[in-house]
Amino acid sequence: MTGAALRRSLKRKLNGWVALSVTGAILALLPSLYILLGLFAHTNENWQHIQEYMLLDYALESLWLVLGTGACTIIVGVSLAWLVAAYDFPLRRFFAFAFVLPLAIPPYIAAYTYGNMLSYTGSIQTFLRNGWGWTFDQGYFDIMSMKGAIFIFTLFLFPYVYLITKTFLEKQSAAFIENARLLGKNSVHIFFRIVLPLSQAAIAGGASLVAFEVLNDFGVTNHFGIQSFTTAIFKTWFGMYDVDSAIRLAAWLMSLIIGIFVVERLVRKRKKFSSPTNRVTTLRRRKLTGLPMYAALCFCIVIVSLSFFIPVAQLAVWATWTYQEVLNERFVQLLTNTLSISVVSIALLMLLAVTVANVIRYSRTSVFAMVMTRLISMGYSIPGAVLSIGVLAVVISLDKELGPLYAWLGFPEGKLVISMSLFMLVFAYIIRFLAVGFNAVEAGFEKTGNRYSEAARMLGMGMTRTFFKVDLPLIKGAVMTGVILVFMEIVKELPLTLLLRPYNFETLATKAYQYASDEQIQQASIPSLFIVAVGIVSVFFYHWVGERQAK
Repeated sequence: MTGAALRRSLKRKLNGWVALSVTGAILALLPSLYILLGLFAHTNENWQHIQEYMLLDYALESLWLVLGTGACTIIVGVSLAWLVAAYDFPLRRFFAFAFVLPLAIPPYIAAYTYGNMLSYTGSIQTFLRNGWGWTFDQGYFDIMSMKGAIFIFTLFLFPYVYLITKTFLEKQSAAFIENARLLGKNSVHIFFRIVLPLSQAAIAGGASLVAFEVLNDFGVTNHFGIQSFTTAIFKTWFGMYDVDSAIRLAAWLMSLIIGIFVVERLVRKRKKFSSPTNRVTTLRRRKLTGLPMYAALCFCIVIVSLSFFIPVAQLAVWATWTYQEVLNERFVQLLTNTLSISVVSIALLMLLAVTVANVIRYSRTSVFAMVMTRLISMGYSIPGAVLSIGVLAVVISLDKELGPLYAWLGFPEGKLVISMSLFMLVFAYIIRFLAVGFNAVEAGFEKTGNRYSEAARMLGMGMTRTFFKVDLPLIKGAVMTGVILVFMEIVKELPLTLLLRPYNFETLATKAYQYASDEQIQQASIPSLFIVAVGIVSVFFYHWVGERQAK
């Protein structure tokens, strides 16, 4: 078969795959468009009250939360990335992995844990009073505030900045740093004059992910009483029963998200540089000794302890107190619900992710590939509370359009069939986390290339058969990585599940939130530990895959 004939055959075979990919992209776009159109909808009295008395507070609280968390995560994440990438000290390899573990603990679980630990009757103050006879002003332990929320978000979101910056320093900046060392520049000069300027794009990328996670959060802000946009959406929806005003709040929040995304892209675009050599080298680490070594060790131990070991240890202690009360038939049903909704969502999501990635790799030079990638990635940057409103509006509209069909099938007039089922939640999960599965599969395709599939096509195999016989066995590791990462995200997702789950359908995340809301923090430890365990397994698997690919 000639090259021209192969291209014509490939174009014909792609049609079905392209149709499915475009359908998925349009479905991912619909909720966002519906939300943005809410800015131009007719206002009511509730919105006028919100706009006059509350909207500015929501905006300022959200802005301060994002700025405070962003600044602190940059300080912690970049410092740790520089230590691990540029220096050698005892336990460095352990810390390099341990700094990723905080991603296994959702911030809302950390907020419940630290809030109880630092309370007057919590383990810390009780130990200080009974063991040492010390009493303190409660203001020193007041974590239920904006400062406390920034503290929690910093400890459990800094790995985003750490991972991206560490990868950049180890792979991209080695030549610049080595040249500065040869010129006799000290570590402080290199860090502030070379590392920080070169890493601005990487730092901005990590900080933008942190900002998206902060704006997506509901558990921390609600538990700490912070009036963010997400908590405002919940209160407007469930407190005022005003979906229209909730949609307008979601539209304002989405506009803020788009602004952050634009700023991050501008920073990345303007901060490009060219390497002085085509040879890719890794950064050589300098051995720390004496006081600097002990200072680095202490800093790393404090961060790892606060962000992982202390909260996990406290949850484990609480679990020993309450496991007989919590571990029952209802908890088994809770696990069944979580696993079933996750399996269904992951199966459909990965099917769509593989389809889109397979189409894009054959259209990599076209505008179509760029547009599809942007549309597929859009859902992950939209907060769960915002996306849930868009999904609800789209599904309710679909229900109304299917009204005649429902009547023909015998349902009561006006019955919302799809909106009252798990379909809406699965649909939202697919839109929200499609980017996670797609990125994993796309990385797998980029590693294997097209040469094997093109050889199979030359031998007369159809595109679908080529995919199952050639491509899928080659990318099965990437697909499994996508499955693990998506599973972790779905299990710990809170705002989306709270808003869209059917009545009396509980998952591990919603049950932990329910216990915490009822001031049963100790009982929340069991479902929380299950969520953390899923996260730890996912982090271990992700790290193992990364190590294998690096070899």
